[in-house]
Amino acid sequence: MSSHHFVKEQQEPAVLILDTQGISFDSISPLLEWVPTVLVAENCVDQVLSWGIKIDVVLASEDFQKANLNLLEEQYPLRFYTSSTDNFLGDGLHYLMASNHQAAHLVGFPHEKALELGLFLEEMDLTIQEAEWKFYPVKGGKFKKWFRSSEIEIFGQEGLPVELENENGKLILPLTYVTILEVPEGFTEIQAPGVFWIGERTT
Repeated sequence: MSSHHFVKEQQEPAVLILDTQGISFDSISPLLEWVPTVLVAENCVDQVLSWGIKIDVVLASEDFQKANLNLLEEQYPLRFYTSSTDNFLGDGLHYLMASNHQAAHLVGFPHEKALELGLFLEEMDLTIQEAEWKFYPVKGGKFKKWFRSSEIEIFGQEGLPVELENENGKLILPLTYVTILEVPEGFTEIQAPGVFWIGERTT
């Protein structure tokens, strides 16, 4: 019996799709492997359905719901969750927390806004999936990982002092708006006195 039969309800990270601009199906298909709960903002519904992805919940205005009642039948058991354009992110995450999801992948959410996720980060494990990058938070101040030789981005509060150590030596630097660094193959350890995000290329 394959292992996915043992996955408990809500244990898989949900997928919250807020924008599909620049996103390809190939970049998000790995997130769908274990049939997670999929929430989609109304502006992305047509694109997501064209990818053949099963949608569980559409974050939608009342106008969109009235104009698209057919979706409830055609995509059963899809449901609508009333929201507004400027609040799809917050409403989507509140919905997931209320339905006992502990983790979510945010698709089409710009990592430059990651600091706005503060309160949700305390309650959930979140990652950000962009067209060519994946970002994940480091909440405990210290992080060690084996990287292939590549570029990584470190994102956090501007000026946050970050210490980075690998076979190239030790580096201490304040974060700027975009901090992209080359790391050698092998372990890199990163620490900072606050939450920061690591971005890795997915392509």
